[in-house]
Amino acid sequence: MTHGYTGQILRVDLTSGRMVTEEPPENFYRQYFGGEGFIGYFLLTELPSGVEALDPQNRLIFAAGPLTGVPVGGCGRHSIGGKSPLTGGFGETEAGGYWGAELKQAGFDAIIVEGRAEEPVYLFIQDGQAQLRDARHLWGMKTLECQNAIREELGDHGIKVAQIGPAGENLVRFACVANDLDAFAGRTGMGAVMGSKNLKAVACRGHQRLSLADPPAVAAIARWVRNNTPLANKAMRELGTANVIRGLNRHGGLPTCNFQMGSFDGVDKISGQAMRDTILVRRRSCYACPVQCKREVKVDEPFTVDPRYGGPEYETIAALGSNCGIDDLKVIAKANELTAAYGLDSISCGAAIAFAMECFEHGLLTPRDTGGLDLRFGNGLAMLEMVQRIGLRQGLGTLLAEGVARAARKIGHGAEEFALHIKGQEIPMHEPRWKQGMGIGYAVSPTGADHCHNMHDSAFTHLGPDLEDMKTLGILEPLPANDLSLAKVRLLIYRSLWMHFLNCAVGCYFVMVYGGVGFQRIADLVRSVTGWNTSVFDLMKVGERAANLARVFNLRQGLTPQDDNMPQRFFIPHTSGPIQGVALDYEAFQKAKEIYYDMMGWPSGKPSVGKLGELGIDWAAPLMEA
Repeated sequence: MTHGYTGQILRVDLTSGRMVTEEPPENFYRQYFGGEGFIGYFLLTELPSGVEALDPQNRLIFAAGPLTGVPVGGCGRHSIGGKSPLTGGFGETEAGGYWGAELKQAGFDAIIVEGRAEEPVYLFIQDGQAQLRDARHLWGMKTLECQNAIREELGDHGIKVAQIGPAGENLVRFACVANDLDAFAGRTGMGAVMGSKNLKAVACRGHQRLSLADPPAVAAIARWVRNNTPLANKAMRELGTANVIRGLNRHGGLPTCNFQMGSFDGVDKISGQAMRDTILVRRRSCYACPVQCKREVKVDEPFTVDPRYGGPEYETIAALGSNCGIDDLKVIAKANELTAAYGLDSISCGAAIAFAMECFEHGLLTPRDTGGLDLRFGNGLAMLEMVQRIGLRQGLGTLLAEGVARAARKIGHGAEEFALHIKGQEIPMHEPRWKQGMGIGYAVSPTGADHCHNMHDSAFTHLGPDLEDMKTLGILEPLPANDLSLAKVRLLIYRSLWMHFLNCAVGCYFVMVYGGVGFQRIADLVRSVTGWNTSVFDLMKVGERAANLARVFNLRQGLTPQDDNMPQRFFIPHTSGPIQGVALDYEAFQKAKEIYYDMMGWPSGKPSVGKLGELGIDWAAPLMEA
């Protein structure tokens, strides 16, 4: 088997309890790579059209990549995918921490789960062996309790646990899969898919060393990353992802009160600096990473926040803070603990509560609907209560647990205006009226609105390290953030295809992209790990192949190019703040989207047979019809 992989994929049928190990040929690994590429391949080849996301036939795929578990900073990630209960289309999400590396050390590159167990179970994998174990005593537990119970039961506190909380058990459509208590495969609702299968957790323990083609070369790159990325990511190390909050606010890009505004009066109270100076107790890292961007916070009053759950990232602070009009950092830290404990995607959870707050302020929801809660923007205690109600599907939480698209249809009376989503997935905490190329990326994303396999326009408005790296792909000049020209669409495509590649590899954006590692050094790392004569071109094609597989899957599941849309709110200008008067232009947006299709080889939004053939996946062409 080639270096960088274990060469084994575990299949688990929960209905029968049968487990088998497969050993794909080397060319399979080189073609689909891992992570998102594996997920796209297996979903397309195994899941018929029309199967519902919560049906036992749906696949739940845990997938590492060749970089997962390599002892280099940024190589601690893995992907999880299946048909999404939020969008009805391609579901894929990544997480950091230590679980992915442990899966590889336990002997597997991926796990494909199908069927449904009659009673709750968990899967335990250790050094190439797998067993299903009774999880009835774990059902209902929050994530900290469950992790402790599994480790105690198996007698090994080094076991890494990927699990669902009560939200996944209750089939909340944006439930996540949590590992290490502070790392989350958050988006697209894979926690609900896991819950629908009565699978509480996947516990891993491994002692197998990963085979590397050129260990000295890998060690040299590891030293470069260790010595350079903490400097390139100095703000990330000191303040975590929350380091961007003040800057976003200054530019009008901090979502506030359900994206009604782009700047927040209470920004200094919820910034990374405020966290550092008040509730931060320790920095954490993922596997082998020197940056340590994760936070650990502790609160003792007016309520307690357990530091074992880590601390809030930027997306959580914006989603459950500014976008809900809340400027109390302790409240936000408590909300972060609750979403981690219940197993909720904090982006969609915060977006759902912000949606409900706007509905409440417009009279579409009343105290009778909210169980007496005064669900106005800025009410932190009401927000905390709603997080728990969503996780447990109680009261109004039952409706919001369906996601804002379904909730708005149920509420009616114009509630759709306040439901900010694409394909059913809630908008992340980045303002497309400011970052307009990202807005196109939101619309065409296979998973619904997503900021990870996307671009941040603000990084390319000036000469700097991001643009310098893109020069190797022919992107030579800065572009305004609100530009939607041919050049911007080209930039979006090149950047997003590289991000799709990283989702196959599976590597961390904060290190591999924003840490200045660069395209060529990553290609050198892949070559040193696998022994393949890889190039930047080759790796870009890996990302493009994965993006096309996901597109074909969505078309097969009934999504159409008409689903590549944008909520009407973002075509309406802000009335105040730094980007007052700025909005997406509808005609320019539609034109840019058509240009995107043209450049991607997707006439009328559908991949051409020629494009699929150029990527070596022409077998997928007949599968495009729903």
